[in-house]
Amino acid sequence: MSERIPHLDLPPACAAAGTVQLPGSKSISNRVLLLAALAHGTTRLYDLLDADDTARMREALTALGVTLQPQPDGALDVLGCGGRFPNREASLFLGNAGTAFRPLTAALAVLGGDYRLDGVARMRERPIGDLVDALARWGCQIDYLGTQGYPPLRIGERQSVAAPAVTRVRGNVSSQFLTALLIAAPLLGQEAVIEVDGTLISQPYVAMTIALMAHFGVTVDREGWQRFVVPAGSRYRSPGTWYVEGDASSASYFLALGALGGGPVRVVGVGEKSVQGDVAFADALAQMGARVRKGENWIEAAAPEGFDPMGGAAPRLRALTYDATAIPDAAMTLAALALFGDGTSRLTGIGSWRVKETDRIAAMAAELTKVGATVACGDDWLEVTPPATWRAATIATYDDHRMAMAMSLTAFGDCYQRILDPACVNKTFPTYWACYRAIVRPVPVVAIDGPSASGKGTVAARVAAALGWHTLDSGAVYRALAWLALEKGVALDDPAALVALAGTARLEFRDGGVAVNGVDVGDAIRTEAVSCAASRIATLPAVRDALLALQRASRRRPGLVADGRDMGSVVFPDACVKVFLTASPEVRAERRYKQLIAKGFNANIDQLRRELAARDAQDRARAVAPLQAAPDARQLDTTAMTIDEAVATVLEWVRTACAVSDAVRVG
Repeated sequence: MSERIPHLDLPPACAAAGTVQLPGSKSISNRVLLLAALAHGTTRLYDLLDADDTARMREALTALGVTLQPQPDGALDVLGCGGRFPNREASLFLGNAGTAFRPLTAALAVLGGDYRLDGVARMRERPIGDLVDALARWGCQIDYLGTQGYPPLRIGERQSVAAPAVTRVRGNVSSQFLTALLIAAPLLGQEAVIEVDGTLISQPYVAMTIALMAHFGVTVDREGWQRFVVPAGSRYRSPGTWYVEGDASSASYFLALGALGGGPVRVVGVGEKSVQGDVAFADALAQMGARVRKGENWIEAAAPEGFDPMGGAAPRLRALTYDATAIPDAAMTLAALALFGDGTSRLTGIGSWRVKETDRIAAMAAELTKVGATVACGDDWLEVTPPATWRAATIATYDDHRMAMAMSLTAFGDCYQRILDPACVNKTFPTYWACYRAIVRPVPVVAIDGPSASGKGTVAARVAAALGWHTLDSGAVYRALAWLALEKGVALDDPAALVALAGTARLEFRDGGVAVNGVDVGDAIRTEAVSCAASRIATLPAVRDALLALQRASRRRPGLVADGRDMGSVVFPDACVKVFLTASPEVRAERRYKQLIAKGFNANIDQLRRELAARDAQDRARAVAPLQAAPDARQLDTTAMTIDEAVATVLEWVRTACAVSDAVRVG
């Protein structure tokens, strides 16, 4: 399971490729768990999803007296109860698992007993009235323990009367209502006819339910998507062994990453013959210009032809107008992909988003807007116009796993994105972030630190020039803020005022110089007064935090070379190469002496040695960001090296560690 941490910072991404073994389908896992529990005989289930939603179903079945036996090979044996649960009284907590709550409600209501069903706060906001009304026509006794039409519920004994010839249920709220009725129908002991009022949404999920019921011995006759008949005498029988498909909804995120990051990214566990409707996402992705291939048990996606993952931006996909009625879960991935379209994309048929783990239409509109998109929405549609300028954002996830996973695609927008409550993915995909990191390559960073006059600035600039990458002189960032504070009369010991000032600063590094809010300050920030002021404000933790986003904004394709304190430990902890550059005090003093003389300044080499020694001692003793090599930094002593030799050494490290080829402007 993912650790429950408050947030996860996703660095800008530049490429994605690899293979992902999908977790078991949540929809299939919870369905077959219940069908196996109701069947005659023992069913051995392989590849079940191990996540929050399936854990709630397993807990519920255990509370109902069903025996579940884990096997050494990872399978689970479910000892079927032959259509009647041993425990006729239980209190069940089902979290926010709709695939557990709705079918269990129907099965328990038809069997009768004394049961209480409840969930998290959001489950109490998800409507269930249409299902309860349909069950009432079968003589089921269900009471609301809170708000009418919503959980929690209490289920009593069913009236021993014949069910009506036909029961009806609305089709435009949730297909899980029809799924629940179909699964429970064989328990009635008579023919059951269910008719759908209006258009049935998410039809592939109902088709999945019917297919799974057939494997457990119950045939459902249907007339289109409006009338369903479960014959009298139907009984569930174990198929013996069942293998759960990989989750097609989860596949959508990785296929999308392949389209954005070059690819190919292959998902294994679901293929062209899948019973899951969300495999149609791959076809929608192809309509957007991605290259898609399918096999019996795999699907893979790659970026449009000609995409350069080390270029200046993610690929432009074709904007899409798409009726997502059949794939509501995977449609959330399409909404995130619309950020990379060549125009406005429109999704329709997504009214069911309103009653999912959160109001997904409202949530998606809010979070896509944060990163710079223009969004419009209605009761069952969403329009997304890509950002003119991407913005770094703190993205809320609403305790909704699909919000977190879909919005992870925003890392390809060339900005840092912060995902709140990233462990909400535990609901269906506990290892999502590990799989994400395994295939997604962040924009590479080389972090160079070292004592004063060690040559880190010169080496960093030369390495960046050889690679064709961007540069960041973190010392210049602090000096620029110090200069601005002196210009504006802001006290250097007032962290709050300095943080506010940092929020107004727009820094640009160009042609080796620095501009603050459009003003070239390359020479002004090198004065002794500004240097002293920079040293003072650099010891303030609040200021360092405030400048974090400014420094991270320099991380852009194709890569970044950053020099200065904290670069490899705080600002870019995932830097592919971390270098601690040093040299003997004598050599450093000599280098500084030559620099000053070349610029026309008077200098005394003995005095420079003493100043550097004092500066080293002061830097090492600092309470905030002391001078020290990061544990994983490569130390490079340049005492006996030329600058050219130091640059060549760092470039070789970059070629190896950052997987940069000679074709990518490596000199």
